Amino acid sequence: MRKLNRLNQIKKILWEQEIVPLDQLCNLFQVSKGTIRRDVNELEKHGSIKKIYGGIMLNEKNSQGSFELREKKYQKNAANLASNLVVNGDVLYIDSGTENMYLMPFLSERSDLTIITANLNVINEALQYPQLEIISTGGILHRPSNAFVGSAVIDFLQNYNISKNFFSSSGVSITNGVTSAFPLEYEIKRYLIERGETNILLLDSSKVGVVSLKTFCKLEDLDYLVTDQRPSKEYCDFFSAHNVRLITE
Repeated sequence: MRKLNRLNQIKKILWEQEIVPLDQLCNLFQVSKGTIRRDVNELEKHGSIKKIYGGIMLNEKNSQGSFELREKKYQKNAANLASNLVVNGDVLYIDSGTENMYLMPFLSERSDLTIITANLNVINEALQYPQLEIISTGGILHRPSNAFVGSAVIDFLQNYNISKNFFSSSGVSITNGVTSAFPLEYEIKRYLIERGETNILLLDSSKVGVVSLKTFCKLEDLDYLVTDQRPSKEYCDFFSAHNVRLITE
């Protein structure tokens, strides 16, 4: 994982946990304690964190606001780029994920679109735009992801011809592919990937090199990857070799 991606990921973990042991970071990123200490020194220099015995903690809560604003800006920019892949009359499946929610205002500029989704957050966001036709899959509500899951979702999707799938992911790597933290959504994502005419992944660049719980497809199964920053040469070469089109700012 690139250093910048690792620093961003460390900050995200801190917002969730507030105190993080150095050993946890070493295990998560599979790097030495010396590497993590250098990362910590850089974050401390920028005032983001404070060192404590054996770990780090947030320096000040008011720094969270500026970090979240930057993150939201990147996500909106990625959504804007991804929306350029949509044409009038498309039937879209919109997966869970913040980046995908930000697609809605840009999609509202198209005409005759149909949005199919299993995610309540996507539905609520799309409701603001009356020109978007919304179809909910129904199913069993999985509260941690606010998404419907279960075999009923796949049964429902079999009735529709979807032209483009927009996915989110907890992390991607060349070895482990595209991964998700929610195993109950795994079968749905797998079904859509296998049936999809065009598979598009919107990804926060800090998730490049991150591996989560379950792999739902290989990187080469994607047609497009849309992200806020260009990944390392290793990933760019991989995408080029496997005809995965990379879209960045």
